[in-house]
Amino acid sequence: MLRGLIKGDNAFVPTAALRVAVRNDIDVAALLVTEQGRVRGDADIVFHGAPAHPSGAVRLSAGEDGTVWLDADLAGVEEAVTRVLVVASTEEGALRDVRGLSVEVFGPDGATVVGYEVTHAGGETAMVLAELYRRSGGWKFRAVGQGYVDGLVGLAADHGVEVPEEAPEETPEETPEEALPEPEETLPEPEETLPEPRATRAPEALPGASKDAAPPAQIPPPAQIPAQVVPPVPAAVAAPVPLPVPDWPYDHLFEPHTLEGSGNDVLAVEGLPPGPVLVDLALRTEGHTAVWTLTPGNKEEDLLVNSTKKDWRGRLLAVVPLNGRLRLKLTADGPWHARVLPLAAARRLTEDALESWGPEVLLHTGEATDVSFHYRGDSNFIVDSYDLTGHKDPVKLPKSRYPYINEIGRRREALPVPSGTVLVHVQRADGPWRARLKQPSAAVAWLRRVRD
Repeated sequence: MLRGLIKGDNAFVPTAALRVAVRNDIDVAALLVTEQGRVRGDADIVFHGAPAHPSGAVRLSAGEDGTVWLDADLAGVEEAVTRVLVVASTEEGALRDVRGLSVEVFGPDGATVVGYEVTHAGGETAMVLAELYRRSGGWKFRAVGQGYVDGLVGLAADHGVEVPEEAPEETPEETPEEALPEPEETLPEPEETLPEPRATRAPEALPGASKDAAPPAQIPPPAQIPAQVVPPVPAAVAAPVPLPVPDWPYDHLFEPHTLEGSGNDVLAVEGLPPGPVLVDLALRTEGHTAVWTLTPGNKEEDLLVNSTKKDWRGRLLAVVPLNGRLRLKLTADGPWHARVLPLAAARRLTEDALESWGPEVLLHTGEATDVSFHYRGDSNFIVDSYDLTGHKDPVKLPKSRYPYINEIGRRREALPVPSGTVLVHVQRADGPWRARLKQPSAAVAWLRRVRD
């Protein structure tokens, strides 16, 4: 029998790289939670499908004889994380049926620091076995032993992880054409959010950003352009936060640049960090709209927009050259409003339907999956993607990957994307469209398995 703490006891542990052994032959996960006791998002759940936290401070691995090892480098845990919970669950039976259920913590020298044997488990199917938590400038270990008869779903709800109900796969019969507005209708602009940060899972704070950032607030559009044409700007964009994903080389941040005008013009912004950026553009127009990138020699280079649609809008992907000067040539016959944003403002793909109009830049992180698109326009619909896994150059995009979508007219298409970090680029779209991940995220899949 492991001699150590009993339920409710706690003890100081070194602020070092510790190894935590969980026995015996049971599913194990770690939840990294904030002072409010909640995860910031899926990346704060470390389990067999996502065995390493993006920060690298917490890792999970399987050992011999039914032991699961949790490596926790306490010195590397982000400041926003105040507790690391050690969670166990069963797929069949209850925790009382698990023999020798215990947690043992080893120091850097391999010696046992503290241990806890669970002797009081009953009919629960999930339990917070123990936690490592901050106290008085250091770290402590607590024997928790809090069980959940409603399993991982109940445990998840207590710690900010939401498990949505299963959504049926979209089919033409299940989702009639009328489900989306006609191309000429104006879709309500969805609220924009930044990807959830490493230090806070929803767009909450970046290096140098205030921890107590104000809630999103809309910036009024110019009087001459209808409100529905100009997307709202959340306050979080003004102080972007670092992405909570690995393989993200574009960590340069800047305040959004807003430009307004009417008719043909050159959109010029200086002092930007070199590399890819987003350009939100909305026009009140009934004529032709075109956008070209300009070379340092003021020559037209890449055609980003070529449309005759009324009241055009979209989010463009552009690359700022090494001189830090972004120059775009705009052809327009009415008032327009533009914002230049860091790439960290890319909208996140999830299982929930994401509705938009025109070009867009989306972010996928997680397991390999398919992105399902439903396009209602009558012209070109072109979607490509960029695999950022292993890409280290902060001033360039990698080569776009194959396959891609290049179709004309109303379509239902799926774009396969690999695991890791992927930018999904809706390059051309003159109409409304909807996108969603066809498969659940890894963390949601982990929670859903208890329902299958």
